[in-house]
Amino acid sequence: MFVRLVPNIIARTVIVRLLLGLATLFGVSIIIFAAIAVLPGDFAKVALGRSATPETVANFRHLLGLDQPALLRYMHWIGGVARGDFGLSFSSGTGTPRTVASIIGPRIANTLTLAAVTACVAVPLALGLGLLAAMYRNSLLDRVLNTATLICISFPEFFVAYVLMLFFAVKIPLFYSLARISPDMSSMEMLARMALPIVTLCFGTVAHMMRMTRATIIGLMASPYIEMARLKGVAPWKIILRHALPNAWAPIVAVIAFNLAYLIVGVVVVEVVFVYPGIGQSMVDAVKSRDIPVVQACALIFAATFVILNLLADVLAVASNPRLRQPAS
Repeated sequence: MFVRLVPNIIARTVIVRLLLGLATLFGVSIIIFAAIAVLPGDFAKVALGRSATPETVANFRHLLGLDQPALLRYMHWIGGVARGDFGLSFSSGTGTPRTVASIIGPRIANTLTLAAVTACVAVPLALGLGLLAAMYRNSLLDRVLNTATLICISFPEFFVAYVLMLFFAVKIPLFYSLARISPDMSSMEMLARMALPIVTLCFGTVAHMMRMTRATIIGLMASPYIEMARLKGVAPWKIILRHALPNAWAPIVAVIAFNLAYLIVGVVVVEVVFVYPGIGQSMVDAVKSRDIPVVQACALIFAATFVILNLLADVLAVASNPRLRQPAS
């Protein structure tokens, strides 16, 4: 009976969170569209230049559909998004129209690659350091790790990026200062060019995950079953790995999923600093050129990524915590 009940609870959690996520994305899409609509400036005037006549600007706005009411433009845009069509880029101008998907598609792959490699480095490192800090609580190692993580969290990403670039690309030329990659590069060359962006992203993510792991493990170390294991003479590392860690997965998984969402959503600054060809760089370029469809698509993709990874965190938290799988009485 209980075995059949667990999938039902997880399925119900997925359905509820998915409906909430869809409602959240709908609200976010309205906010994104409204925020971009009230931005100062006019793409038609920017694209045609100051010498353009009012008639030319009006014709260009009509060609792009910018003269339509805001509600009608939103319904057309969100209807296309529901079908997987983000529309045409304004940057095409009077030339061959380019779809938004063709512009941001390769950039999404680059951002996901950067986030995946960073996660493969950051997650094991954060878990290992968190377990070490919890095992040797209040020791010199614990104090050093806590101080280091506080320092990492305190500095903004752009500062860390420029410091790393100065020391490891200029003073000591071990890595590349610009992370420009292309499909024809080998995997090792790509990793070499992505090294500094990866380290920059690891600074904040490792610090957050390590501190959460440490706090969760220390909180569980005062539990009665941990005390019983100690009285039985179980080794400290076995107590943490076999008794404390399995019960700490729910909050740890949640913070890992949150930081993975941050790796994708929060890469904008890092991509701009290192000129990495990701979706964050595309969004910044689109903002500069007033390419509204690209900005809207990038913002919506960031929001959807955040919602999906938080949904995954909720599901994994329920699946990894026996108490959360118990039916409500």
